[in-house]
Amino acid sequence: MKGGLNFASVNTSSTLAQDYSNRTGYHFGAYAMFKFTKFAIQPEVVFSKQGQTYSTPNYSNATSNFDYINIPIMLKFYLLEGLNLQAGPQFGFLASSSGYVYNTTTNNVTVQSLSSLVKSSDVSLAVGAGWDLIFGLNITARYNLGLSDINKITGASAPSNVSSLGTTEAKNQVFQVSVGYRLFKLGK
Repeated sequence: MKGGLNFASVNTSSTLAQDYSNRTGYHFGAYAMFKFTKFAIQPEVVFSKQGQTYSTPNYSNATSNFDYINIPIMLKFYLLEGLNLQAGPQFGFLASSSGYVYNTTTNNVTVQSLSSLVKSSDVSLAVGAGWDLIFGLNITARYNLGLSDINKITGASAPSNVSSLGTTEAKNQVFQVSVGYRLFKLGK
């Protein structure tokens, strides 16, 4: 079991919004670890609240909320005394999304689901470091760098509904700090 804080943002530069900043969220899930001397493979299933905070001419502190079910597959390399470096792919599946949507025809702004504007999957590269403590506790700091564009309307010429992502390429970026408890370990 594991859980902790997310400091999430989306790498984009829409002309509809400015002052993009991190959105604080959380994550929790479960993992298994298969250890082979100095290496381990750690697949995980994690619910993660991500998104961004931004400003528009009419709204300050607006947010886009993206809830993902993420499946990272981490390769861990142990240095000494439980200290380890981690890297691996992460596959994300959008569970829900909401945020401000601007209708260019009516000039109205509404808060609604972003499912028609955001892709349903995401691929990231996860890198980090951890410390496996005694009695099964562990502490991890990880950065998830989005590799895939999550915006469905990237490059669209003049869509009638646009989110804070606008028509630019958008990639998730999430820094995570977590505490976990290993129920059991397979391997050495």
